[in-house]
Amino acid sequence: MSAKKKKKTVPKHRSEDREREFWAASDSTDYVDWNKAQRLALPDLKPSLKTISLRLPEMMLAELKGLANKRDVPYQSLLKIFLAERIAAELKAASKKRTG
Repeated sequence: MSAKKKKKTVPKHRSEDREREFWAASDSTDYVDWNKAQRLALPDLKPSLKTISLRLPEMMLAELKGLANKRDVPYQSLLKIFLAERIAAELKAASKKRTG
């Protein structure tokens, strides 16, 4: 059985920019035991939204709008649902590959 490596203390940062630079260059596993991490619910936190421009084939957009109409939801909302589901599936698959 191998000895567990002691985690480093996360340094204090003078600004968010410096902290961002630190984490971009550091391995979080040196500082955090992700096996002990717990999910945290923040029900009052509003997600940041970013407007993007997305080019879709006209037929794909028409089909998306048709599916959204059948569900009685805006097509942009349905697209976000589809993206969220696919992202979750990809992350789950990637996690399974890492763990064996």
